Amino acid sequence: MSQGKTKPRIMPGFMELLPSEQILFNKMYDTIREVYESFGFMPLDTPVLELSEVLLAKAGGETEKQIYRFTKGDTDMAMRFDLTVPLARYVAQHAGELTFPFKRYQMSKVYRGERPQKGRFREFYQCDIDIIGSEELDLVYDAEIPAIIYNIFKKLDFGKFTIRLNNRKVLNGFFDSLDLGGSISDILRIIDKMEKIGTSNVLSELKALGIDEDRSDKILKFITSDGNTDAKLTRLKTLGIDSEVFNEGIAELEQVAEYMRMFGIDEDYFEIDLTIARGLDYYTGTVYETVLDEHREFGSVCSGGRYDDLTGYYTSKKMPGIGISIGLTRLFSQLKESGLIASQKKSLVKALIAPMQCSSAYALRAADMLRSSGIPTEVYYADKGFKHKMKYADKLGIPYVVIIGTDEEAAGTVTVKDMAAGEQTTVSIENITKVIR
Repeated sequence: MSQGKTKPRIMPGFMELLPSEQILFNKMYDTIREVYESFGFMPLDTPVLELSEVLLAKAGGETEKQIYRFTKGDTDMAMRFDLTVPLARYVAQHAGELTFPFKRYQMSKVYRGERPQKGRFREFYQCDIDIIGSEELDLVYDAEIPAIIYNIFKKLDFGKFTIRLNNRKVLNGFFDSLDLGGSISDILRIIDKMEKIGTSNVLSELKALGIDEDRSDKILKFITSDGNTDAKLTRLKTLGIDSEVFNEGIAELEQVAEYMRMFGIDEDYFEIDLTIARGLDYYTGTVYETVLDEHREFGSVCSGGRYDDLTGYYTSKKMPGIGISIGLTRLFSQLKESGLIASQKKSLVKALIAPMQCSSAYALRAADMLRSSGIPTEVYYADKGFKHKMKYADKLGIPYVVIIGTDEEAAGTVTVKDMAAGEQTTVSIENITKVIR
């Protein structure tokens, strides 16, 4: 590096891609967006910067430590750390202008000042959908959410996946029946880690929480039942637990499973899993996690659930909701490192116009005709030789080169070369789109 020059580099925890990788990333992004829109969700984009007072209204613990916060003049501001809190602010602020149920999607970057490590980033894309109700929200939406997950991951085609669902009311009612109501939040956080830390460590952490061996064994037996969806529901009903909350949770689980079948979700792609707790306190009903069956080491690739009080820190109006989030940056990084996806396109261009001593007006006319027909087209403007232009097209994987020389211009034609087949066809400029489609 020459003296006085700054070494070009980015900070740890940020992802930057080459064009071929960005094309692949954008394809995943667009697939998710298209499915969201196909279910009637509307786009939303909130500011990256929010007033700290607003953004941190319900933050605390580790979350608050990870937030990028600073002042500019007299303004105390922070960068959004997720898309849910800005949504809560947005809905409370614009409630009188929105139509409920309000279905929104947001696919944007969020920022967390945590220690960068494999699969964890300081800047990353989240792809969220939420359905917000006014006073109430029908249970059928709890099944529409997994239908959306099902459609997304079917189209992304990363192999077999499983949507695992549970209901926090079932867990809360069960723990209450063991007189553990005061420890529910801590227990949920422990069992939510079961797949990562294993059975023995779960038991150790339950013991450290002060839960005796008998009740710890009952918890473990409860959350690790086998069988298909109907068998698990039958088992839950026959436990004889005298809890209104517990029985309400079972009824909701059963109804959601039935609705999911109505949505056409293949039985092989979802299951009731009582270990799914979603440690965040604001979840109150149905909860989800989705895993790729052949790559469980990725963890959950899509998670979320139902919450009763989205906007409680901003308004007294009751606004229940349900939503999910896909951490796209993390998922893309994992897929790329595992070899499940690979860059194939180096360019989005389908046709390269290669002028060879023809007039610029004629070359640009050909380009305009192709673009007007929806064909991405680039014009090579530099005064380079024929071989140089062909090499350029070959390196970028551009499938067609439109060669225009003085003879073609005089005759009102173009010569189109199919790079894969190595064949050339001369047609009138008006028929150029019949050769390149």
